[in-house]
Amino acid sequence: MVLGKIQNLRTAVRFLDGLEIPANEVFSFWTHLGRTTRRKGYVTGRELREGCLIPGVGGGLCQLSNALYDAALTAGFEVIERHAHTKTISGSLAELGRDATVFWNYVDLRFRSPYRFRIEARLTDRELVLEYKAFSPQLSISVTTHDYKLPVSQIHSCFSCEQSSCAQFPVSTRTSSKRTAFLVDNYWPEFDSYMQTIRSGNDTLFIPLDGERFSKPNYRWTNKGFRDTKQALLPTALRAYRSRKARNGPARHTNSLESSERLAAYYASHLSFEHSHLVVMQSLLPYLWRDGHLQGRTFDALMTGLPLRELQQRLDQAQQTHLESKTLGDFRTTTSLLDYEYQALQHARQLITPHTEVASLYQDKTVLLEWFVRSEPRVKHTKRDRLAVVFPSATLGRKGAYELRTVLKVFPGDLTLTGPVLESRDFWQGFSVTTCNDDSWLDFADVVVLPSWVESAPRKALQAVGAGIPVIASSACGLEQVVGVKSIPTGDVDALRLAIEETVRATSQRSESENRNLELSIDDSQF
Repeated sequence: MVLGKIQNLRTAVRFLDGLEIPANEVFSFWTHLGRTTRRKGYVTGRELREGCLIPGVGGGLCQLSNALYDAALTAGFEVIERHAHTKTISGSLAELGRDATVFWNYVDLRFRSPYRFRIEARLTDRELVLEYKAFSPQLSISVTTHDYKLPVSQIHSCFSCEQSSCAQFPVSTRTSSKRTAFLVDNYWPEFDSYMQTIRSGNDTLFIPLDGERFSKPNYRWTNKGFRDTKQALLPTALRAYRSRKARNGPARHTNSLESSERLAAYYASHLSFEHSHLVVMQSLLPYLWRDGHLQGRTFDALMTGLPLRELQQRLDQAQQTHLESKTLGDFRTTTSLLDYEYQALQHARQLITPHTEVASLYQDKTVLLEWFVRSEPRVKHTKRDRLAVVFPSATLGRKGAYELRTVLKVFPGDLTLTGPVLESRDFWQGFSVTTCNDDSWLDFADVVVLPSWVESAPRKALQAVGAGIPVIASSACGLEQVVGVKSIPTGDVDALRLAIEETVRATSQRSESENRNLELSIDDSQF
């Protein structure tokens, strides 16, 4: 019944939070909340009736009416209607005589103020927080204090009472247990492994669709070991359809945000009040926070990249550095969405990520995972006369294309791209450039360079590490703890040049060593 009470409070505060009451207008609890029905999201919670705690739909809202009445007294409002509880529960405001019971639709709480005010209500994982904010330059508040406590009453509960013949006794007394829900989107092997270590057989996995069943590698989450799995087939199909129609960067970004919003709404509509703890992928956080679904719950965030505020600041910095870029002005969103994500991250219990730069922002509550590196030995290594550099990305300003172009002007080398050129058609004019759309670039690469300004999942850089190819990556890639990766400061052209110089020297020394070994082998064969 406690879990049900929390769900009912979570539902009710959404109706009251931000509500503005004009001067001298009467606030009525039931006028603004309406009847508590299951259709509105209310569930069975604990309700005090005739001296007993019984289960009832909407039960537990007296904690909210108590807080509203107590705050009204503190603010000096005129109380028009208030009813005390028939019994006093230990630890409640009823002990101080500052409680207000309500019952649809004739036991109400009503009060008014001579000045306009706004109600702000929210739940944390431990508290119900209620505030009145008045629109008046001058306030004169009369506070009534009590230095006494009313005697605590003996309270019975249907779940401990043996009088099953009582008319209040519920037909079903099924008990609820706390459960965890995992709300994810695109597949990350690091998060998949982590979730398998912390999930229980009573938990729920929310996924876009079953990647194994539908042969979709980007959704291949491990769903074994969970009590149940819920798929968001319609929002996922709509995202795929709109992704095919979105041709440019801004359109793709807008579709990505809208798809995350739809997915978050679908997941939220299928959450149970028993889901007292959530593990949520970062893209879903701002929408779940905005709509109040994280209130009254503990939650952890699976961080796939920089928080939106830091992301936009980084892109602004890059755009000021490269004013000629046609793409660095993309990927911006509303201030409200930035605020929602920021507030959610502040209240998250833990942030889980393999990204070292993201982890550095919240060191006090970050769980740092290891990046998944799969061993991928090269079938062959085609040697070239010049340094073979692979840029494992599309040619975009945010991926560090400008920094790499500047440095390669002083290095005679061959450049391989694994994505399209999106900055300008002649961006690499004058360079020896080839494009490779499969994994054959692993066979001849001397070094992989990814000097990104922002990067969430540097999968091809990790693929190079698994193949034993040296990698140079900016700190924005979050690979600082990966063996085989040389990390350089983001946007630092000089550091990038020095790193490539060191790689050239190391490559030359390795080639000379291999040639000497070959000569020794030939000499030995003559004996």
